[in-house]
Amino acid sequence: MSHTAQRICLAVSLVFCGAGAAHATEGGGGAYPNGAESFMTGYLPPPGFYVVSYNEYYTASSFKNSSPIFNDFSVDVAATVFRAIYVSDVQVFGANWAMHAFLPIASVDAAFGGMSGRSSGIGDIIIDPFILGWHFGEWNVVTGFDITLPTGKYDPESIANPGRNYFTFTPVFAFTYLNKEGWELSAKIMYDFNTENQDTNYQSGQELHTDFVAAKHFGPFAIGVGGYAYKQTTPDSGLGAVFGGFEGQAVALGPQLMYTSGKITAVAKFMSEFAVENRPQGDKIWINIVAAF
Repeated sequence: MSHTAQRICLAVSLVFCGAGAAHATEGGGGAYPNGAESFMTGYLPPPGFYVVSYNEYYTASSFKNSSPIFNDFSVDVAATVFRAIYVSDVQVFGANWAMHAFLPIASVDAAFGGMSGRSSGIGDIIIDPFILGWHFGEWNVVTGFDITLPTGKYDPESIANPGRNYFTFTPVFAFTYLNKEGWELSAKIMYDFNTENQDTNYQSGQELHTDFVAAKHFGPFAIGVGGYAYKQTTPDSGLGAVFGGFEGQAVALGPQLMYTSGKITAVAKFMSEFAVENRPQGDKIWINIVAAF
């Protein structure tokens, strides 16, 4: 691959973030799998150990950018992300202290502009050793600071990578409102600060993104509508940013269902993306399982 072609490829190549969601790497993507969270995302559970399996399938056949290099675009991603959560009984500022870690495994198949690529393996691990959760009656609040580590499989000449090859630091604020009638409104708000990819001299811009759901609970069931909103707030920079700022945005919306039985909770979600700029536009299916120990 020529140096020029490699730079173009790096600027638009598909990397499927630490948790396997589909984004345009270094040109409007993000380290977080948008849409992963929904029901009760701002509610920190009682002290104990929890394991979550996020299972996602994403497919897109268009990339919302006017450049002809994105002609004949397609991407398919299958990913499973394992998340371990420990909630302690230690109180800090009136909140329970917790910690978590994500281990993603993704398979990526991508093509555009006459190029194609396929890769699978471990993605970028996310950790947060200091999560705080408060309960105020019908309102619940969680704060944290996620750190995405460049541990994933990465090849600078590939257009399909499970890893992103740079650190991301993300302050997190989440809330859940759940009243006695079973009406819920939850949102998880995140802001990403990305470091430079040393292999490509590409500095990704900062990103604001929110997962959300509005739902009604009926005994062990909950049904609602949710999705996510994503906006890159500062332009990309660096020698590798051959397309300039390349700022991305997207919104996704769709039905969501939750069922709880004993210590197991299952969530099913479908999301369709719209209002997309400088990113793939497609659909996501999520099947998430939560187990309490």
